[in-house]
Amino acid sequence: MKVLVPVKRVIDSNVKARVKPDQTGVDLANVKMSMNPFCEIAVEEAVRMKEKGVADEIVAVSIGPVQAQETIRTALAMGADRGVLIQTDTDVEPLEVAKLLKAVIEQEAPGLVLMGKQAIDGDNNAVGQMLAALLDWPQATFASKVEVSGQTVKVTREVDGGLQTLELDLPAVVTADLRLNEPRYASLPNIMKAKKKPIDVKAPADYGVDVAGHLKVLKVTEPPKRTAGVKVENAAELVAKLKTEAGVL
Repeated sequence: MKVLVPVKRVIDSNVKARVKPDQTGVDLANVKMSMNPFCEIAVEEAVRMKEKGVADEIVAVSIGPVQAQETIRTALAMGADRGVLIQTDTDVEPLEVAKLLKAVIEQEAPGLVLMGKQAIDGDNNAVGQMLAALLDWPQATFASKVEVSGQTVKVTREVDGGLQTLELDLPAVVTADLRLNEPRYASLPNIMKAKKKPIDVKAPADYGVDVAGHLKVLKVTEPPKRTAGVKVENAAELVAKLKTEAGVL
């Protein structure tokens, strides 16, 4: 079975994002970039499937600038077999991302699409669901456990009330949650091997998708700074502050 894993290049999760002075977006100049953490979890799960003999090929796909090749190389160093980069400098919206992935999937014909539930930059949590709808494939989101057996996949997903287990017919779309696994660190030999693995570079026009977008960012602002807390002497003072200052009672 072939597994296709979309991966996204985002600001490193350990870096504090800065808003541009003109509030037109997030400042990416001289900022460390890395693979989206949820995409990393999806790659790890796909590699584990290959190690178990469930998958025989892993294809990593990224949509972004030429630097996104580094993100694909990270996936290749973790264990993916080859990559596809749809190169564009446009900040592609979720629906256009889903359309591009659909076109890639129609060419690659994978048995499973395994992807992060969301990217930590936009936090849209939309591409997986949109992709499943465009493909008319079954989907399972927020997966904390994935088990492939024959032509079906059993997915345990996290919901508000606890855990829900679904069984889907393949091919299917599954989005990975935080507790699915702990991604491995790529070893030096695998990093060297990844440099020789193929990456096919395409353009959105090759798939007939217009990535101009329909959304306009009006303003990006940082969240308000939290004020310092205060200590109270007793419960009566606490209640008084909740009434007069916080206005919650």
